[in-house]
Formats: sequence, structure tokens, C-alpha cells
Amino acid sequence: MFNIDCKPDRNNPLQLHVQIAEYIKGKIARNEWPEGTKLPSQRTLAQIFGVNRSTVVTAFEELTAEGLIKGNMGGGTRIINNTCLLLSAKPQFNWSSHITSGTYQSSQTIMQQINQSESDPDIIRMGTCEPSPELIPSSMIQGILNKMSKRTIPLGYGELRGSIHLRKEICQYLKTIGIITEPSCILITSGALQALQLISHGLLYKGSMVYLEKPSYLYSLRIFQSSGFRLSGIPLDEEGISIKELLTCQKQNKGSMLFLIPTFHNPTGNVMSLERRKQLVKLCEAEHLPIIEDDVYRELWFDNQPPNPLKAFDKNELVLYIGGISKNLSPGLRIGWIAGPEQVIARLADIKIQMDDGSSAISQYIASELFTSGLYYEHNIEMRKNVKMRRDVTLAALNKYFTDIATWSIPVGSYYVWLKLNTSISMYKLFIKALKKKILIHPGDLYEFRSNRYIRISYSYASLSEIEYAIKTLSELVAEQLK
Repeated sequence: MFNIDCKPDRNNPLQLHVQIAEYIKGKIARNEWPEGTKLPSQRTLAQIFGVNRSTVVTAFEELTAEGLIKGNMGGGTRIINNTCLLLSAKPQFNWSSHITSGTYQSSQTIMQQINQSESDPDIIRMGTCEPSPELIPSSMIQGILNKMSKRTIPLGYGELRGSIHLRKEICQYLKTIGIITEPSCILITSGALQALQLISHGLLYKGSMVYLEKPSYLYSLRIFQSSGFRLSGIPLDEEGISIKELLTCQKQNKGSMLFLIPTFHNPTGNVMSLERRKQLVKLCEAEHLPIIEDDVYRELWFDNQPPNPLKAFDKNELVLYIGGISKNLSPGLRIGWIAGPEQVIARLADIKIQMDDGSSAISQYIASELFTSGLYYEHNIEMRKNVKMRRDVTLAALNKYFTDIATWSIPVGSYYVWLKLNTSISMYKLFIKALKKKILIHPGDLYEFRSNRYIRISYSYASLSEIEYAIKTLSELVAEQLK
């Protein structure tokens, strides 16, 4: 009858007695504990919840005041009728078993908190990878929309692999970074994230070993884990992923695929050297190990253009190349792409059609116009200037407030500083305390298990004044834990 599978979270901002009261309310509202049910004793509940008896007493007092429970001398405490609550708790059907049996794993609790907090307009977002609204070329896009209003634009489902016009433009763009391909070898996706979903559904089997960099942002997602893949982290050095460690793992495990971000790695900002790129492709060719190359940050370089992608050195159709415009232009357009062997693209296109019948025709038209007109390339020039200015403000604030308690490398592109504290602290406590100060951060253990010395600082979204304030406040919160 009393299957209590929950304990209060002591790091949660809600007081323990409030969490217990809310848990019991949920049981009553879902009619799992109907009217007349006798509750366990306060002492028993205290043991189950792992709290002091006084905490349960306080929770009972609140529930009694709300008319949900009633205690009788010698007769224990029972749930009494509360029609209003039960009527408001719709639907009455208990979805719990269905929710827990779904194949897709839930996000980590902290990721759910991050996702919920990002909708708060008062939050200073120091963890997000999304460009600030002021960095998105809204007037440029509006001009294209105005142009669209004077034309007849097809608004049906569109072509299997995406707009042929857009795919041709992407082929021209890819030539500028050393990738020679054809429109038939390009699939338009609804962002780079969908590209990963398609690959996981279409090219890998349950139990596959997927290599990835350590740390990696994929640890904060559930795409591969939900598909039942095994993840094996390969460490990084200054030149990129370790060839020696990868070869050792491959000899032991025989991985199915390698996923990596060689250009402006997330979260470290590492840029793989040209020589390491060539070595890596050569090794993977010898080991018959396919590569997924995520290159969505490529255009966010500051002073020197990064080396060409791994795909540019791929002579044996080994690399699946993922690109997009969400990070450097507009996340809301949801335009990404995969470049790869034609038979692989055909397979992924078939899966995509089953999933969503194709990406937005309007978004594809806008992206096509941006490429064709040259506005995409002009925007990237301005974008790099603006993001570099944000980076410089961030570095100045770090030098001012974190010099004695952390170290970091100077980013040469993208949105992130991988901040390493001199001493380990509780990252979750820091996260919660920062959230109370209306500052949202990404703790390092999102990217590497038990990484309690790292914080990924993003300068893409917050204003310049907010960056200064947030870094100052973070330094004070870190210092509190170091006392």
C-alpha cells in the first residue's frame, strides 16, 4: 500500500517538510492514497524519509490545515475527503508505469533544473550555448521574410533530403573549408541535435561502443544512452583527442563509432591540431572506425581560422560531417545538415521522413537566401567581432576575481571558458547557491562524471554588465565553500 520511493533532496531550495507535504499531496491527488487511508506513524515516516520526526510533524500540520488529513487520539492519522483537490488533479489515470517504461531516458535532474530556469527572464545565463538575441541578425532575416511575402513559396513537405537549392548552397560553402561533396550526399536536418538522433537510430545497434572525448557535452544528453549504447571517454591533450589512448581502447573493445568536436570542443574549447587531424583520420581508416564530426562552432573563430575539418582529409567516406547555423546565426531556424556517403544519407533521410516529414520549408528558404545573397558570410564576420568582445570582457572579469582560485585557457573561438578551480568543491551546492542569486551555470560534472573542479562559463547570452556581475558573484560563492 505504502510504496514510498522518494526521499527529500537536501540540496533542493524547498524545505524538507514542504517536499514531504508535496509528495503526500501528489499521492492523494492521484488517488493512490484514497479517502480513509491510514498513514504510517510519524516516527515510521521519519525513518522512511530519512528526516527528524519534527520535520514530519510540520508537514502533517500543513496537510491538516489544508483539510487533507486528520489525526485522532489513538487512531492514527487518516486521509479525509477533499473533493476539490481530487477534481483538480486531472487526468485521474495513473501514467507512472508508462512514463518509467519509455525507452528515452530522462534528463539528469540538474539538466531539468537548467532547462526550466532558462525560461526565467531574470536569470543571468552563464551556461547556455545559445547566442544572445542581440547577436541574431533579426533585421537581416526580416528582410528575407519581406522578400518572401512577394513570392509564391512552396509550403508542402518538400524534398526527401531537404531543399535542393539549400543543399547546393551548402556544397558551395563546404568547398571553402576543404570538403568536396554533392547535393545527394547532404541531408538537411532540424538542427545538429536531430542529426545525432538520426545516426543513433539508423546506424548503430543496441550495445554499440561509442568513443567520445572526455569531457564531452554528450554526457549531459541522453541520446546515445537511451539507445542502449556504451560510452567510452578518450582523454584530450593540447592537440586534441589522444591517438594512443584511442588505439588502446580500440584494441580492447572494438568500438562502433567515434564522436568528437575537433574544432572549439564543447566544453573545453580545445582545437585539434592539423597534424592530429590527419593522424586521427589515418588511424580510423586502418581500424575501420567511422567518425561523427560535430562542427557547429566552426565559424566562431576570433583571430585565426581553424584547420579544415576531418571530413576534408577523408578519402574513404569514413566521416559523417554535422554542421548547422544554430550556434553562429539563429537557433530558432533549426537548420542543420549531415554530409556523408550517399547510401548513408539515403538511410538517414528515410528515418527522418518517418520522424517529421522534413524540416521547415520556410526555414530552409531563409537559410538558402542567406547563403545565396552572401549575407551569411557577412554576418559571420560581424558575429566573430561581437563574440570576441564578450570573450575579452569575460577574461578581464576572471583575471579580476578568479586569479587566486582557478586557472583557465584563453579561448580562440566559440562561447566557452573551461574554468578549473584550484580546489574541489561541491558543484551542486555551487549551482544551487548561484541559482538563488539568479545566476545559471553549467557545473563540470555535466560533462565528466564527478568533475568537481570545473565550471563551463559561457559568454554567449548574458550582457556585458551581467557577465562582470555574475563572475564576481561566482567567485564569492566559490570562496565561501573554500573557507
